[in-house]
Amino acid sequence: MRAVEFREYGGPEVLEVVQTDTPEPGPGQVTIDAAYVGVNFADLKARAEGYRVGGLPFRPGLEASGRIRAVGDGVEGLRPGQEVAALVDGGAYAEVVVADAATVFPLPEGLDLRTAATLPTVLPTAHALLHEVGRLRSGESVLVHGAAGGIGTVAGQLARAAGAGAVYGVVSTAAKAEYALKHGYDEVFLTDSFTDDVRRATDGAGVDLVLDPVGGDTLRRGLDALAVFGRLVSFGNASGAPPWQVGQPALYAQGRSIGGFSILALAQAAPAALRALAERAFHSATDGTVSLPVTAEFALSDAAGAHRLMGGRTSTGKLLLRVAD
Repeated sequence: MRAVEFREYGGPEVLEVVQTDTPEPGPGQVTIDAAYVGVNFADLKARAEGYRVGGLPFRPGLEASGRIRAVGDGVEGLRPGQEVAALVDGGAYAEVVVADAATVFPLPEGLDLRTAATLPTVLPTAHALLHEVGRLRSGESVLVHGAAGGIGTVAGQLARAAGAGAVYGVVSTAAKAEYALKHGYDEVFLTDSFTDDVRRATDGAGVDLVLDPVGGDTLRRGLDALAVFGRLVSFGNASGAPPWQVGQPALYAQGRSIGGFSILALAQAAPAALRALAERAFHSATDGTVSLPVTAEFALSDAAGAHRLMGGRTSTGKLLLRVAD
């Protein structure tokens, strides 16, 4: 089978198409004939920096959709030929993907394979950020960094559907702001000025919930944008800044709090909780609450092209790899 791997860290050019043996599922696993593979920023960090890479060569990819090829011992409720979406801990850039059965999700009726590939990381993450961790209540205000990205596109729509009083986004360019405004946001601010813009938009009160995948200085500034009793949820460190710790004095005075979320960490620590979360989240796609546009699609053999586009920080929505050329 074909797969995409890298043998050294570097730019998109280190990605290469290789021919390798078709894997067989182990106990508790399934193999999937992939139709589409999602492209995520974590894939770029793995290729460039070794993020979550155990050793080389490495095959990136966290999510795929397709049909089950074979099931391993002890797998129940899944069968060959079944259409599924899967969350994996790497290895999805391939014609055949190995996945733990606990993170393989049968597709609800009406959900096609192309759309399904956009969902495993994005939709459960956005749902958890707003509801399970962020505890959003009707009438509250939300600020979402990366509002034009995959998670941001969904988070704006979910916040609007949940009855948020105001939904604000933060993006890096005016073009991205225009895109985000079509997906649930009332106002969209540019990164450099977002704290001042939040204070202006809220008459100095701040926002009730901030969702931050950036970390570093952006996280610190996000704390300053919170209202009394506000919550900040960290779900990434795209800035690459050293981990930052906040002490009690910064939180006590106004009752602020910080939470965190990683869908991959949840998959390892509490797969049953992830499955329940995914089922709730996927329902919002099938009932029309949210849509996640595929804004660019590349052949598997041109994974480097997808990485160039995402790495240029001009992409919006979701990027996919099409496995069948």
